[in-house]
Amino acid sequence: MPKPVILIVEDEEDIAELLDYNLQRGGYRTVKTHTGEDGLDHALDEGCDLVLLDLMLPGMGGLEVCRRLKEDKRAAEIPVMMLTAKGEEDDIIAGFAAGADDYITKPFRPKVLLARVNAVLRRGPARRVSEDDVLEIGELLIHPGRHEVTAAGQGLDMTRTEFQILHFLASRPGWVFTRRQIVRAVHGEDYPVTGRSVDVQIAAVRRKLGPHGSMIQTVRGVGYKMGE
Repeated sequence: MPKPVILIVEDEEDIAELLDYNLQRGGYRTVKTHTGEDGLDHALDEGCDLVLLDLMLPGMGGLEVCRRLKEDKRAAEIPVMMLTAKGEEDDIIAGFAAGADDYITKPFRPKVLLARVNAVLRRGPARRVSEDDVLEIGELLIHPGRHEVTAAGQGLDMTRTEFQILHFLASRPGWVFTRRQIVRAVHGEDYPVTGRSVDVQIAAVRRKLGPHGSMIQTVRGVGYKMGE
């Protein structure tokens, strides 16, 4: 089996070399680029298994690179890990809001970095769920083709929107989604995003799930995820 390829987008040569060295020792193949534009082009044209992306880059910044990757079908499922000297809460929230899958601050410990990279890659891409697939999480069974949800064998009555929100979160357990991502997945790109409307709909889904509602977890300042 070929080794996973990690794209390093880092403008500081010494840090890029440190990342390159430790990732190769950890069993990965690496590609280095030093600008946001080059990193974006490589990810879209050549592909990779994970992007290790610095936030502060010359020209196109890391947040914009991340947004463009997540908006392009060729790269939307490639996990992105932000690597930056910025560690303030607002910066972390901005990274997740742009679509980042994980976030680690400089200075970093190589062993911790490798552990985080391994964890992100273990999650894998979002499942491509067909109409015949049934998602099973704990005692929840979600059948997209039949538009049915059961909890501990009991059928639940959900509106179309409530079902779509639950199905979207359940298709990738453990992944954090922003309110904007949830709205786009359920209503499309042009639908206006209001945080309050998403919160109300999430609350409705939780109520209908009853004791299983706690499986939908709030990630403060970011959004929601389905517990694994």
